[in-house]
Amino acid sequence: MNFRSSSTHYDVLIVGAGMVGACLALVLSQSEKKYRIALIEAHPPKLNTLLSEEYDLRVSAITRASENIFRNMHVWEEIEAKRVSIFRKMHVWNKARIGEIHFDSAEIGESHLGYIIENKLIQSTLLEACKNQENIDFYMPGNLQGIIQKDEKISLQLEEGPCLKGSLIVGADGAQSKVRELAGISIQNQDYLQKGLVGTIYTEKSHDETAWQRFLPDGGILAFLPLKNLHQCSIVWSTASEEADRLETLDDSDFAMALGTAFEYRLGATKIISNRTTFPLCRQQTKTYIQPHIALIGDAAHTIHPLAGQGVNLGLLDAVVLAQVLSDQKNKEIGDFLTLRRFERWRKGDSFATQLAIDSLKNLFNNSLLPIRIVRNLGLSATDKATLIKNLILRYASGLKGDLPILAQSKF
Repeated sequence: MNFRSSSTHYDVLIVGAGMVGACLALVLSQSEKKYRIALIEAHPPKLNTLLSEEYDLRVSAITRASENIFRNMHVWEEIEAKRVSIFRKMHVWNKARIGEIHFDSAEIGESHLGYIIENKLIQSTLLEACKNQENIDFYMPGNLQGIIQKDEKISLQLEEGPCLKGSLIVGADGAQSKVRELAGISIQNQDYLQKGLVGTIYTEKSHDETAWQRFLPDGGILAFLPLKNLHQCSIVWSTASEEADRLETLDDSDFAMALGTAFEYRLGATKIISNRTTFPLCRQQTKTYIQPHIALIGDAAHTIHPLAGQGVNLGLLDAVVLAQVLSDQKNKEIGDFLTLRRFERWRKGDSFATQLAIDSLKNLFNNSLLPIRIVRNLGLSATDKATLIKNLILRYASGLKGDLPILAQSKF
């Protein structure tokens, strides 16, 4: 892997080599324009690691749109060969099963709705593909110290390394983005006062290739995400921060009992087969995604509640939309503000609408007022019977409908 180059001049400087940053680097490298790209990461991941029998704790529910992105980038076969877990159905219900809704890919004439895939598997596959591209240089570790802008060029100063010059800096460096901080871009932050607890479990009954989700009486949300083994699931349990900390410290038998009770033993008895870990939940939305010669994508621009599993999918769409917009522009600097403004208009509205929809859904199910509960439960049941409405929701949620960039559209 080429970690350094004798040249310090690039077209695009991408800070952050996670799933979203690596996706952007690979898409741009495959463009007809053959951009020169620097990919900078403060914490280099380990590549070429063999998959262990245990699943990684952090997984993503990959939509059909994201699947199309990977297929069109020619990395899907590699991802699929390693380990993916298909899901064809989704089932959501309220406490005591008063209101329920069931989605099935067959109802919209599709073979599946998406896949559950480990984050590190996606990231490592993308980076392995990037290292085979002659026009990508890696700076790992590369700690960002400062941003210098002059005329039509912009530069990154690394703490221990050269000053990298380019036309565009892309912040793909996560929720605590250093690029965002140095650019002085403000952010709106809403703390959910919750944490997400993740782990891998064994279930007595088969998950039936279904993503299961229950809205809990205490305002929490519990999801069982199906893995390749029909009796294994990755769990995401969103609950009050103090409760998440308590659940994390329980011994395995007590945790299994708490989990089974919360899930109403929908899949029978459960057994934890991994470590557990927690992470804080909050919503973030930057005031702007762009400045002249600077763009933010993924969690650097927006974070959302994990209840719908849309976080990484939004970030991947950011990456390919930005790449498409840059490739479409003619006779302009790559960091031209008007070009970047097109990217922002395309993506900011979609991510904000997704945030709003998810927060509205979360707040609706957290409301304990009797009239709201009645309407909510009737609404779930009514929607489950309203085939046209339900199928439209399913197509949007699965990434089969919407204002999609070319790479997110199916060619198969």
